[in-house]
Amino acid sequence: MTIILFILIFSIVVLSHEFGHFLLARKNGVHVVEFSIGMGPMIWHHDSKGTRYAVRALPFGGACMFEGEDELDLPERRDSVQDESAPYGRKFTEVGVWGRISIIFAGPLFNLLLGYVIAVILVGFSGSDLPVVSQIMEDSAAEAAGMQSGDVLTKVNGESIHLYREVSLISALNTNGNPLDIVYERDGETYEVTLQPIYDEEAGRYYMGIVGGGTYLDCKGLQVLQYGFYETQYVMKATLKSLQMLFTGRLQRTDVSGPVGIAHYVGETYDEVKGYGIPTVVLTMLNIVLLLSVNLGIMNLLPLPALDGGRLIFLFVELIRGKPVAPDKEGFVHFIGFVFFFALMLIVMYNDIVNYWIH
Repeated sequence: MTIILFILIFSIVVLSHEFGHFLLARKNGVHVVEFSIGMGPMIWHHDSKGTRYAVRALPFGGACMFEGEDELDLPERRDSVQDESAPYGRKFTEVGVWGRISIIFAGPLFNLLLGYVIAVILVGFSGSDLPVVSQIMEDSAAEAAGMQSGDVLTKVNGESIHLYREVSLISALNTNGNPLDIVYERDGETYEVTLQPIYDEEAGRYYMGIVGGGTYLDCKGLQVLQYGFYETQYVMKATLKSLQMLFTGRLQRTDVSGPVGIAHYVGETYDEVKGYGIPTVVLTMLNIVLLLSVNLGIMNLLPLPALDGGRLIFLFVELIRGKPVAPDKEGFVHFIGFVFFFALMLIVMYNDIVNYWIH
């Protein structure tokens, strides 16, 4: 069941990403050579109107390949194409720069849109946690500042708060115990305090002394769209903050998981919730799709070679200078990026195997 769920979840996330590229490519009249899910040997394919739709053996990633991209040229097919309305369409390089930007950007965008749609579904069924304080811990910074149960948090360090999980995230990532400026409401009045988190030796982290997350809003009508946005925004914040910690050395390589770790997490989660029935399993798996889809969307927008963000950098350079970067130079940069990410994938996979199977 773990394998089935993992393949299904990964396929949905990858399909969304590649479909974004595919849809905008068709919109711009670009010939899509192959639209595939998975990597490695092909196990199924169907050819239609010059495009090969394929499923490959390894359920990691996918591809939407355009003619003319990365020197992919098909002269035997181009001979039969007389104009832009012909079945196979144009080369990727024959499209204007804004058209190419839209094609590349559409992949990450569709991941974020998928995350939002799933967030709306989850909020519609489960509601959303409100940033209401349910308890103040004794001898804590929050108690010393006069905070009380029932207080509604609205801002932390100038950042607007809509969900209690946002408060928990900020607190958990405050590994240096920096002061936190809190804005909250009580009986219609707004208050502002600065809390100095206290270090807990047993837990090994700093705490403000605020407990919450027990107050839920049963979203109705347009609230479903509103709080679906807040849910998606929360996952985006968590992803960006985690990346910031990773790049600044505050996270270790063992804190990062790849496909093996994700599969292990899917299996553990399924075992924990299967006793509550199929609806709970479905909603829980959708939550994992939400997390992965938003993560993939943001990761692909990083301005790094071989990622969509790296390709966008080259397109914006072309936009500024009025002509494209030489294909061989751009191709070399993306090749280096591909080698780097392939090596990174092997390292992460090794960590996952050590963490979940050897230990």
